[in-house]
Amino acid sequence: MTETLILLSHPDYATSRANRALAGAVATLPGVEVAHLEALCPDGRFDLEAEVARLLAARRIVLQFPVQWYSTPPLLKAWQDAVLTRMFYVKAEAEGARLAGRPLLVAATAGNRPEAYSAAGVNLYPLPELLRPLHATAHRCGLAWQAPFLLFNAKAASDGELASAGAAYRERLLALGQE
Repeated sequence: MTETLILLSHPDYATSRANRALAGAVATLPGVEVAHLEALCPDGRFDLEAEVARLLAARRIVLQFPVQWYSTPPLLKAWQDAVLTRMFYVKAEAEGARLAGRPLLVAATAGNRPEAYSAAGVNLYPLPELLRPLHATAHRCGLAWQAPFLLFNAKAASDGELASAGAAYRERLLALGQE
């Protein structure tokens, strides 16, 4: 059984310093599988059997992505629509119910500073508030929502700041489900 499944979505992963730093910091942890959706599904089509099996084999689930227009990247949203609809509406008893209680962590990167995510900032709301649809999804699916891991100022972060964020992410994953 995979201990921790990281579903990573980034439309331009090759140019992402922040998401690559985070994924690189945890990819070698025992029991961690990093599944990069854009690499697995370059045509945007999912192998539903494989995706369901991947989820059912995991004890903990992480959604890692850059925040884009207050949401997930398009392929992660399409993955949710296809996989979660099947698991929790079409085959709720046979598949979805088997995930009940598993921790779900969102690991999101944002290009702007933390203060931009406030009532006085350009984004109006704190980033955890903007992630509420994912919290609601976790609740609907019976997953144990965890406080998100957030990396702000991702585009301007120095190599040292990204290394520190990677180390913090690693520690967070090691503690995931133990909280």
